[in-house]
Amino acid sequence: MSHPFSIVEVPVDAADAEEAMGTKFKFWFQHPDKGYCLFKQARPNTGEDWAEKLAAEFAELLSLPHAGYELAIWNGKPGVISPLMVPNSTLIHGNDILTGLNSSYPRAQDYGVSQHTLEIVLSAIANPRVKLPLNWIAPAGINTAVDTFVGYLLLDAWIGNGDRHHENWGFIETLNQSVHLAPSYDHASSLGRELLDSKRQKYIENNSVMAYAKRARSAFYQQPEDRKPLPTLEAFSTVAKRYPHAALIWLEQLANLSFAQIKQLLTCLPSHRFSPLALEFVWQILHINHSRLLSLREELS
Repeated sequence: MSHPFSIVEVPVDAADAEEAMGTKFKFWFQHPDKGYCLFKQARPNTGEDWAEKLAAEFAELLSLPHAGYELAIWNGKPGVISPLMVPNSTLIHGNDILTGLNSSYPRAQDYGVSQHTLEIVLSAIANPRVKLPLNWIAPAGINTAVDTFVGYLLLDAWIGNGDRHHENWGFIETLNQSVHLAPSYDHASSLGRELLDSKRQKYIENNSVMAYAKRARSAFYQQPEDRKPLPTLEAFSTVAKRYPHAALIWLEQLANLSFAQIKQLLTCLPSHRFSPLALEFVWQILHINHSRLLSLREELS
Protein backbone atom coordinates (compact mmCIF):
# COMPACT_ATOMS: atom_id res chain seq x y z
CA MET A 1 0.00 0.00 0.00
CA SER A 2 1.49 3.35 -1.03
CA HIS A 3 1.53 6.28 1.36
CA PRO A 4 0.27 9.69 0.18
CA PHE A 5 2.89 12.36 -0.34
CA SER A 6 3.01 14.71 2.62
CA ILE A 7 2.22 18.40 2.22
CA VAL A 8 4.52 20.81 4.03
CA GLU A 9 2.74 23.82 5.51
CA VAL A 10 4.97 26.87 5.16
CA PRO A 11 4.25 29.61 7.72
CA VAL A 12 2.84 32.80 6.23
CA ASP A 13 5.71 34.85 7.67
CA ALA A 14 8.43 32.34 6.74
CA ALA A 15 10.03 34.28 3.87
CA ASP A 16 13.67 35.11 4.46
CA ALA A 17 14.62 36.28 0.96
CA GLU A 18 12.80 36.46 -2.37
CA GLU A 19 14.23 34.62 -5.35
CA ALA A 20 14.29 36.84 -8.45
CA MET A 21 15.19 34.17 -11.00
CA GLY A 22 12.39 32.63 -13.03
CA THR A 23 8.76 33.54 -13.65
CA LYS A 24 7.04 32.05 -10.59
CA PHE A 25 6.67 33.66 -7.17
CA LYS A 26 9.18 32.06 -4.84
CA PHE A 27 11.13 32.74 -1.68
CA TRP A 28 13.77 31.19 0.55
CA PHE A 29 13.01 30.24 4.13
CA GLN A 30 14.47 28.18 6.95
CA HIS A 31 12.71 24.87 7.57
CA PRO A 32 13.32 23.32 11.01
CA ASP A 33 14.13 19.87 9.59
CA LYS A 34 15.03 20.38 5.93
CA GLY A 35 17.24 23.45 6.32
CA TYR A 36 17.27 26.36 3.89
CA CYS A 37 14.48 25.77 1.37
CA LEU A 38 12.96 27.45 -1.64
CA PHE A 39 9.16 27.69 -1.77
CA LYS A 40 7.85 27.86 -5.35
CA GLN A 41 4.21 28.78 -5.79
CA ALA A 42 2.29 26.99 -8.52
CA ARG A 43 0.55 29.33 -10.93
CA PRO A 44 -3.27 29.23 -10.88
CA ASN A 45 -4.97 26.53 -12.96
CA THR A 46 -1.76 24.58 -13.46
CA GLY A 47 -0.33 21.40 -12.02
CA GLU A 48 3.16 22.81 -11.64
CA ASP A 49 3.33 21.54 -8.06
CA TRP A 50 2.49 17.91 -8.77
CA ALA A 51 4.51 17.89 -12.01
CA GLU A 52 7.60 19.05 -10.11
CA LYS A 53 7.07 16.43 -7.41
CA LEU A 54 6.46 13.59 -9.86
CA ALA A 55 9.46 14.51 -12.01
CA ALA A 56 11.74 14.33 -8.98
CA GLU A 57 10.30 10.94 -8.03
CA PHE A 58 10.81 9.64 -11.58
CA ALA A 59 14.39 10.93 -11.55
CA GLU A 60 14.90 8.97 -8.33
CA LEU A 61 13.54 5.80 -9.95
CA LEU A 62 16.02 6.28 -12.80
CA SER A 63 18.88 6.84 -10.30
CA LEU A 64 19.46 10.35 -11.65
CA PRO A 65 20.82 13.06 -9.34
CA HIS A 66 18.09 15.61 -8.74
CA ALA A 67 16.91 18.40 -6.50
CA GLY A 68 14.47 17.29 -3.83
CA TYR A 69 10.88 18.52 -3.92
CA GLU A 70 7.98 18.21 -1.50
CA LEU A 71 4.42 19.35 -2.00
CA ALA A 72 3.71 22.43 0.08
CA ILE A 73 1.16 25.09 0.85
CA TRP A 74 1.78 28.71 1.83
CA ASN A 75 -0.93 31.24 2.64
CA GLY A 76 -3.50 28.87 1.14
CA LYS A 77 -1.58 28.63 -2.14
CA PRO A 78 -0.18 25.33 -3.45
CA GLY A 79 3.44 24.92 -4.41
CA VAL A 80 6.55 22.92 -3.62
CA ILE A 81 9.56 23.34 -1.40
CA SER A 82 13.07 22.38 -2.42
CA PRO A 83 16.00 22.24 0.02
CA LEU A 84 19.21 23.97 -1.02
CA MET A 85 20.89 21.45 -3.32
CA VAL A 86 24.47 21.67 -2.08
CA PRO A 87 25.14 23.90 0.95
CA ASN A 88 28.38 25.90 1.07
CA SER A 89 28.72 25.95 -2.69
CA THR A 90 27.79 28.08 -5.69
CA LEU A 91 25.36 27.19 -8.48
CA ILE A 92 26.65 28.50 -11.81
CA HIS A 93 23.83 28.61 -14.35
CA GLY A 94 24.21 27.53 -17.95
CA ASN A 95 23.91 31.04 -19.37
CA ASP A 96 26.94 32.18 -17.35
CA ILE A 97 28.86 29.06 -18.38
CA LEU A 98 28.11 29.56 -22.07
CA THR A 99 28.96 33.27 -21.94
CA GLY A 100 32.39 32.19 -20.76
CA LEU A 101 32.74 30.11 -23.93
CA ASN A 102 31.26 32.71 -26.27
CA SER A 103 31.26 36.38 -25.26
CA SER A 104 28.41 37.14 -27.69
CA TYR A 105 26.12 34.52 -26.13
CA PRO A 106 22.78 36.20 -25.17
CA ARG A 107 23.14 35.65 -21.44
CA ALA A 108 20.20 37.86 -20.43
CA GLN A 109 17.67 36.47 -22.91
CA ASP A 110 15.09 34.30 -21.18
CA TYR A 111 13.46 32.17 -23.87
CA GLY A 112 13.84 31.36 -27.54
CA VAL A 113 17.64 31.41 -27.32
CA SER A 114 18.63 29.70 -30.56
CA GLN A 115 22.31 29.91 -29.60
CA HIS A 116 21.46 27.40 -26.85
CA THR A 117 22.47 24.51 -29.09
CA LEU A 118 23.17 20.95 -28.08
CA GLU A 119 26.68 21.37 -29.47
CA ILE A 120 27.71 24.26 -27.24
CA VAL A 121 26.02 22.79 -24.16
CA LEU A 122 27.67 19.40 -24.60
CA SER A 123 31.06 21.00 -25.21
CA ALA A 124 30.74 22.88 -21.91
CA ILE A 125 29.68 19.83 -19.92
CA ALA A 126 32.28 17.57 -21.56
CA ASN A 127 35.07 19.74 -20.16
CA PRO A 128 37.27 17.30 -18.18
CA ARG A 129 37.27 19.74 -15.27
CA VAL A 130 33.54 19.13 -14.75
CA LYS A 131 33.06 16.17 -12.43
CA LEU A 132 30.09 14.00 -11.60
CA PRO A 133 27.42 15.51 -9.33
CA LEU A 134 28.33 15.60 -5.67
CA ASN A 135 27.07 13.01 -3.18
CA TRP A 136 25.72 10.74 -5.91
CA ILE A 137 26.52 7.14 -6.79
CA ALA A 138 26.36 6.80 -10.57
CA PRO A 139 25.05 3.66 -12.27
CA ALA A 140 27.82 1.38 -13.51
CA GLY A 141 29.27 2.75 -16.75
CA ILE A 142 28.27 6.37 -16.15
CA ASN A 143 31.67 7.94 -15.66
CA THR A 144 31.49 11.58 -16.71
CA ALA A 145 29.34 14.67 -16.35
CA VAL A 146 28.24 14.44 -19.97
CA ASP A 147 27.25 10.77 -19.49
CA THR A 148 25.04 12.00 -16.66
CA PHE A 149 23.54 14.82 -18.71
CA VAL A 150 22.43 12.26 -21.30
CA GLY A 151 20.24 10.88 -18.51
CA TYR A 152 18.77 14.33 -17.87
CA LEU A 153 17.71 14.47 -21.51
CA LEU A 154 16.14 11.02 -21.26
CA LEU A 155 14.10 12.23 -18.29
CA ASP A 156 13.03 15.30 -20.30
CA ALA A 157 11.91 13.11 -23.19
CA TRP A 158 10.00 10.76 -20.90
CA ILE A 159 8.04 13.45 -19.07
CA GLY A 160 7.93 16.00 -21.90
CA ASN A 161 9.93 18.63 -20.02
CA GLY A 162 10.31 21.68 -22.24
CA ASP A 163 12.04 23.96 -19.77
CA ARG A 164 15.70 22.91 -19.57
CA HIS A 165 16.74 26.34 -20.79
CA HIS A 166 20.09 27.91 -19.97
CA GLU A 167 19.15 28.74 -16.38
CA ASN A 168 17.80 25.25 -15.70
CA TRP A 169 21.08 23.38 -15.84
CA GLY A 170 24.44 24.30 -14.44
CA PHE A 171 27.52 23.50 -12.43
CA ILE A 172 28.16 23.41 -8.70
CA GLU A 173 31.43 24.99 -7.56
CA THR A 174 32.57 24.02 -4.08
CA LEU A 175 34.60 26.06 -1.62
CA ASN A 176 37.76 24.29 -2.78
CA GLN A 177 36.88 25.26 -6.38
CA SER A 178 36.09 21.78 -7.66
CA VAL A 179 33.39 21.92 -10.35
CA HIS A 180 30.57 19.40 -10.66
CA LEU A 181 27.51 19.00 -12.83
CA ALA A 182 24.52 20.23 -10.84
CA PRO A 183 21.73 17.77 -10.08
CA SER A 184 18.73 17.97 -12.39
CA TYR A 185 16.21 20.59 -11.27
CA ASP A 186 13.14 22.62 -12.32
CA HIS A 187 10.97 20.09 -14.16
CA ALA A 188 7.52 21.63 -13.65
CA SER A 189 6.93 22.32 -17.36
CA SER A 190 6.05 18.71 -18.04
CA LEU A 191 3.35 16.04 -17.99
CA GLY A 192 0.66 18.34 -19.39
CA ARG A 193 0.71 20.44 -16.24
CA GLU A 194 -0.70 23.46 -18.15
CA LEU A 195 -3.90 21.74 -19.28
CA LEU A 196 -7.31 22.04 -17.70
CA ASP A 197 -9.21 18.81 -17.13
CA SER A 198 -11.65 19.69 -19.91
CA LYS A 199 -8.75 19.71 -22.37
CA ARG A 200 -7.28 16.51 -20.98
CA GLN A 201 -10.64 14.82 -21.40
CA LYS A 202 -10.77 15.82 -25.07
CA TYR A 203 -7.30 14.44 -25.71
CA ILE A 204 -8.22 11.18 -24.01
CA GLU A 205 -11.62 10.82 -25.72
CA ASN A 206 -10.12 11.61 -29.14
CA ASN A 207 -7.18 9.23 -28.65
CA SER A 208 -4.85 12.15 -29.34
CA VAL A 209 -2.58 12.01 -26.29
CA MET A 210 0.13 10.67 -28.62
CA ALA A 211 -0.15 13.80 -30.76
CA TYR A 212 0.20 15.95 -27.65
CA ALA A 213 3.25 13.97 -26.51
CA LYS A 214 4.98 14.39 -29.87
CA ARG A 215 4.62 18.16 -29.70
CA ALA A 216 6.82 18.46 -26.60
CA ARG A 217 9.83 20.62 -27.40
CA SER A 218 13.07 20.98 -25.53
CA ALA A 219 14.94 24.24 -24.96
CA PHE A 220 17.84 23.07 -27.15
CA TYR A 221 18.42 24.02 -30.77
CA GLN A 222 20.24 22.07 -33.45
CA GLN A 223 21.68 25.20 -35.10
CA PRO A 224 21.68 28.88 -34.07
CA GLU A 225 19.76 29.68 -37.26
CA ASP A 226 16.85 27.40 -36.35
CA ARG A 227 13.50 28.98 -35.53
CA LYS A 228 12.28 26.22 -33.22
CA PRO A 229 13.99 24.11 -30.58
CA LEU A 230 14.30 20.36 -30.97
CA PRO A 231 11.49 18.10 -29.79
CA THR A 232 12.42 16.47 -26.50
CA LEU A 233 12.72 13.00 -28.02
CA GLU A 234 14.89 14.28 -30.87
CA ALA A 235 17.15 16.12 -28.42
CA PHE A 236 17.73 12.87 -26.56
CA SER A 237 18.14 10.75 -29.70
CA THR A 238 20.64 13.25 -31.14
CA VAL A 239 22.77 13.11 -28.01
CA ALA A 240 22.27 9.34 -27.76
CA LYS A 241 23.92 8.84 -31.15
CA ARG A 242 26.90 10.83 -29.92
CA TYR A 243 27.10 9.04 -26.57
CA PRO A 244 25.49 5.65 -27.27
CA HIS A 245 27.11 3.86 -24.34
CA ALA A 246 25.64 6.30 -21.81
CA ALA A 247 22.31 6.45 -23.64
CA LEU A 248 21.91 2.67 -23.55
CA ILE A 249 22.61 2.62 -19.82
CA TRP A 250 19.92 5.22 -19.15
CA LEU A 251 17.50 3.45 -21.49
CA GLU A 252 18.12 0.26 -19.54
CA GLN A 253 17.36 2.15 -16.32
CA LEU A 254 14.04 3.16 -17.87
CA ALA A 255 13.32 -0.34 -19.17
CA ASN A 256 13.89 -1.80 -15.70
CA LEU A 257 11.13 0.28 -14.15
CA SER A 258 7.84 -1.49 -13.64
CA PHE A 259 4.59 0.16 -14.56
CA ALA A 260 3.38 -0.82 -11.09
CA GLN A 261 6.09 1.41 -9.58
CA ILE A 262 5.07 4.28 -11.81
CA LYS A 263 1.36 3.90 -11.14
CA GLN A 264 2.01 3.72 -7.41
CA LEU A 265 3.71 7.12 -7.49
CA LEU A 266 0.75 8.65 -9.29
CA THR A 267 -1.62 7.39 -6.62
CA CYS A 268 0.49 9.02 -3.89
CA LEU A 269 -0.64 12.48 -4.99
CA PRO A 270 -3.59 13.95 -3.07
CA SER A 271 -6.79 13.90 -5.12
CA HIS A 272 -7.61 17.54 -4.35
CA ARG A 273 -4.44 18.55 -6.21
CA PHE A 274 -4.27 15.80 -8.84
CA SER A 275 -7.57 14.84 -10.43
CA PRO A 276 -8.45 11.41 -11.84
CA LEU A 277 -8.33 12.93 -15.34
CA ALA A 278 -4.86 14.33 -14.69
CA LEU A 279 -3.76 10.92 -13.46
CA GLU A 280 -5.07 9.18 -16.58
CA PHE A 281 -3.50 11.77 -18.88
CA VAL A 282 -0.10 11.57 -17.17
CA TRP A 283 -0.29 7.77 -17.18
CA GLN A 284 -0.83 7.78 -20.94
CA ILE A 285 1.98 10.31 -21.53
CA LEU A 286 4.41 8.16 -19.57
CA HIS A 287 3.35 4.97 -21.39
CA ILE A 288 3.66 6.61 -24.80
CA ASN A 289 7.04 8.21 -24.21
CA HIS A 290 8.35 5.07 -22.52
CA SER A 291 7.66 3.13 -25.73
CA ARG A 292 9.06 5.86 -27.98
CA LEU A 293 12.29 5.98 -26.01
CA LEU A 294 12.83 2.24 -25.79
CA SER A 295 12.33 1.93 -29.54
CA LEU A 296 15.67 3.76 -29.91
CA ARG A 297 17.68 0.93 -28.35
CA GLU A 298 17.98 -1.14 -31.51
CA GLU A 299 19.63 1.59 -33.57
CA LEU A 300 22.05 2.40 -30.73
CA SER A 301 23.17 -1.19 -30.10
